[in-house]
Order: sequence, then structure tokens, then C-alpha cells
Amino acid sequence: MTKSELVAALATADSTLTRRHAEIVVNTIFAVMAEALVEGDRIEIRGFGSFQVRTHSPRMGRNPKTGEPVPIGSRRVPFFRVGKELRERVDGEV
Repeated sequence: MTKSELVAALATADSTLTRRHAEIVVNTIFAVMAEALVEGDRIEIRGFGSFQVRTHSPRMGRNPKTGEPVPIGSRRVPFFRVGKELRERVDGEV
């Protein structure tokens, strides 16, 4: 599902919501979630899952062309952990 499909589904689900307003809602939710992750906050959506930022330590890598060691700095990456309810629905247990 793409973002535009999500907007269309939201507009279809609520007849009082126009497609433009649905787009504003979706964009606002994603912007707030992204900002929370940038600030290092954890996002938990019950029944769906949680998002958090994990830090990867610096390490030594290798240049695949030359085999020469290359330092790779630390970095922060978003991580999603699926909730139990969603995992069971996807797996067909419910």
C-alpha cells in the first residue's frame, strides 16, 4: 500500500472527510512520528507495533573493490517491532 492508497482508503472510510483533508491527516501523522524519532522518542501503537531509534556502533568495513579497510562511523537507524496482535493476524492465527 502506498501513501496515496492510504489517503484514498481513509477518505473512502469516512464520507465527511475529503481526499484533501485525508491527505493532510496522513501527512501530519507521518511528520509527527518522524519528528518523535528524530528526537529519540519511542512510538507505540497498541495492536500494531512500536518504532524506536537504535544506534549502530562505529566499526571497520572493507572496500569491496580493493579490500582495503574503511572506517564506518556510528549511526542511528529507525527500527520497527511488530505487535503481538498484528503478528497473529498476519500469521492467520486470529
